[in-house]
Amino acid sequence: MDTSPEGPDDLIVAVEQMIRYVRQSARTGGLIAAASSTLARLSREGPRRLTELARAEGVSQPNMTQLVTRLERAGLVRRTADASDGRGVLVAVTSTGLDVLTRRRAERAAALQQLMEDMTGPERQATTTALLALARVIHNRQEISEEDRA
Repeated sequence: MDTSPEGPDDLIVAVEQMIRYVRQSARTGGLIAAASSTLARLSREGPRRLTELARAEGVSQPNMTQLVTRLERAGLVRRTADASDGRGVLVAVTSTGLDVLTRRRAERAAALQQLMEDMTGPERQATTTALLALARVIHNRQEISEEDRA
């Protein structure tokens, strides 16, 4: 096990602290993390079936159904018939949902910016480089995983 000051455990703790801080800064809409994540996915990927959303978000279908019902009542998503299968229902983000998502993203960006303002120039550059590199690697792994499923 790595016991250096910058070992994997220390990095995980740092990432968790950053994510928690940034997530907690987003107050618009009073959404829980699962609701915010679902809205973001619908914004990026377009309308999805409940089963697809549940699988992608790592929750059970009943839990996703409850979440979508709450989001629908709040006017953040809508259910529509699936044109390719009349029995199916698609969940889509509404313009209100997109507005809430945009404001939440701005709140999180501002929180991250505040953290970075407290860093030295080299720390800011290293953090930017590291976060962008992590995002690239995650994106590449997700693409490979999607190819394996196809």
